[in-house]
Amino acid sequence: MAAREQRSLEYLRRQRLPELLQRLAAMLLYHRPERPREFLMQVLEGVKAARRGEGEYPELMDESNLEAMFSLLDVVGQGHI
Repeated sequence: MAAREQRSLEYLRRQRLPELLQRLAAMLLYHRPERPREFLMQVLEGVKAARRGEGEYPELMDESNLEAMFSLLDVVGQGHI
């Protein structure tokens, strides 16, 4: 691998850009907004705010989604899986 390509890959890893792009794509496909560019801009603004400590990091699922998934897996209603 060429040195320039190696430096580029290291930059991407250090900045965690593949993870960010993957998360943005997942959120886009999950929410399917009418205006995808505006949606992505809002999500990225949320990321910036979270990094400044002014909010929470945008997540694909919220608490209600997790509760619904848990209830599907807790078929006998024991409160644990």
